Amino acid sequence: MEFLEVIEILKTGLKNPLPGIDAHMDMSPRPINMKRFNPERPKNHRKGAVLLLFYPDNGEAFFPLIKRPVYEGVHSGQIALPGGKMEEEDSDLVHTALREASEEVGVVPEKVEIIGTMTELYIAPSNFLVTPVIGFSTFKPDFVPEEKEVERIIQTTVRHLTSPEVKKQKTLEISKSFRLDTPYFDIDQEVVWGATAMILGELLQILEKGK
Repeated sequence: MEFLEVIEILKTGLKNPLPGIDAHMDMSPRPINMKRFNPERPKNHRKGAVLLLFYPDNGEAFFPLIKRPVYEGVHSGQIALPGGKMEEEDSDLVHTALREASEEVGVVPEKVEIIGTMTELYIAPSNFLVTPVIGFSTFKPDFVPEEKEVERIIQTTVRHLTSPEVKKQKTLEISKSFRLDTPYFDIDQEVVWGATAMILGELLQILEKGK
């Protein structure tokens, strides 16, 4: 999809009722963890935000994903959107998303125009309530991965995300005794699943509705 078309669809789509839980559940691993969708969050949950940043390249709409390095943690090696936890100095979650994207991939916050936010999503394993922030840049950013937090940056086209053959399903072995029947997006030979896939699932429904 062309960059300008995507931006116009999102500007309109974010003003309308969002797909929300229906979109999240469509891309949720099975068995579905219903804790994600309980409106009563744990009192000690942490807030965070991720940035879906759209930019043009030869007229086509792109956005970046990142691959986390392998480490001792619940999101080791996974594909994610730039983002992280809200800090005390952050004025709001938009500030969080922009700050984290600046730290992780070198995005210049002043060069990003914010369109709005999508449906917040609770991530039970890390006890985060995450808000996806939507923004765009009128030019391709000079991405610089933060070595400790980002193994590589995957520059993804919206056209690819909207291709029917990209959405797949497989069984993921989380541990020797735990498996999940998991919808995912096949992007750049990576399995994009879990919270990131659920967020992209809502984005996809907004884009499809706006065509």
